[in-house]
Amino acid sequence: MANLRPIEIKLVDELTGMSSGYVLDFSNRTFAEFFQDEIGVDIYDEAYNEDTGSKGKRLRAFLRKAQPLAVARLLTALWEYREIARIAAGQEETIHNCRARLSDIVERLGGSALPSHDQQPPEEATATKPEVERHGPSETERQKLRDEFLQLYGMSPQPRGYAFEGFLTSLFDAWKLDARGGFRNTGEQIDGSFVHANEVYLLEAKWQSEKTNAATLHAFQGKVSERPLWARGMFISYEGFSDDAFAAFSSRQIILMDGMDIMDILSRDLHLDKVIREKLRHAVERKKPFARTRELFT
Repeated sequence: MANLRPIEIKLVDELTGMSSGYVLDFSNRTFAEFFQDEIGVDIYDEAYNEDTGSKGKRLRAFLRKAQPLAVARLLTALWEYREIARIAAGQEETIHNCRARLSDIVERLGGSALPSHDQQPPEEATATKPEVERHGPSETERQKLRDEFLQLYGMSPQPRGYAFEGFLTSLFDAWKLDARGGFRNTGEQIDGSFVHANEVYLLEAKWQSEKTNAATLHAFQGKVSERPLWARGMFISYEGFSDDAFAAFSSRQIILMDGMDIMDILSRDLHLDKVIREKLRHAVERKKPFARTRELFT
């Protein structure tokens, strides 16, 4: 079992507030969804129901009972969730050296070092990147895209939706994917398009409080299916996709992306062209339209 040391439990408590019974800003529903999506665990199973059964108590039980790699994955996911919220709110880090300390715990448990979302990579690391990586945006351009993405958090829903579409056009253009903004045909609205490996992709973008469901995916697939057979689609849902979306939706010509994928691309210095290629390959080989970028590029 993981057997975190008391000083390590103390750090996790500082980061999440679990000793209060709460965990970050999760509600009961989003806490359950977070565990299911990130770890594949039902945190409201009786195995984690100890004492009051609060979110904090359940988290502490999981840290004690789960296998080390599962705990490493959870700590990484909690860190990324907290970091995105902190950066979006413009807040300074208040816990001394917390990233390095938590990263040490994750690596001890068998995980990978934690990514940094707001630090510049060292110049020597940039200089040794493979040639293909230099075809993407510069670090200055990446930082501009990160700033633009984070600014969307503070907007009200309707203008944010339009701004999200504009941001995605800038994102695809940064990798020279010949992006075009939204357009309307008779009876339909398309949020944009881009070209990857000589294939044209229609784009659907959603930034809303609920996860995208199967009905919405079916509607988008209908738009793609009406095109020539070589047409493809990408559906980008900031909040991700509901369980029924994968249970009731069988993808044809469509791959999926969520908000964490975008943050990973921008903060981990990944190449968007490669991310699309690996998502497409995963969809073909596994018959699943969605795989997180962090899983494809561990």
